[in-house]
Amino acid sequence: MRKGVLRAVVPAVLMGLLLSGCGFQLQGRQSLPPQLERVEIDSSDRHSDFTRALRRSLEASGATLVKDSGSDGVVVHILTDRVRENVLSVDARNIPTDYELIYEVEVEVRAGKEPLMEAEPFTLSRIYSFDETKLLAKEREKDVLREALARDMASVVLRRLTAL
Repeated sequence: MRKGVLRAVVPAVLMGLLLSGCGFQLQGRQSLPPQLERVEIDSSDRHSDFTRALRRSLEASGATLVKDSGSDGVVVHILTDRVRENVLSVDARNIPTDYELIYEVEVEVRAGKEPLMEAEPFTLSRIYSFDETKLLAKEREKDVLREALARDMASVVLRRLTAL
């Protein structure tokens, strides 16, 4: 009986040591620099998928979101927030079969008048297939992909903010 337990425990301990030795860390809350403890998000569309995802990511990382940061507060300006769709392929009847969904944002961070991060563009894209016989399902898939791209984009921007 002891050998069975030992055979199960030893590989688990060795795997844990190997993973910790290579720098592996579970994805979790990212620590923000001290100047980003109080942040204002300035966006023309406060309810876009990206703005909501960035707001949630900042709050999960411990930032306090404020409405008016004042003259010395940190403001994350979302200059561009758009989704584009390109046709990648069509069938013999000239009906699209594959699309590329492209999410583009441009973000700038300022502390008062001083720029902490100059305007920086970020782009993510995903490809999805389209079937006209499954129109409702494919429209829902497109919405889910757009929301997932916004969440991924917020993670990318948050990682960039942690490097400030």
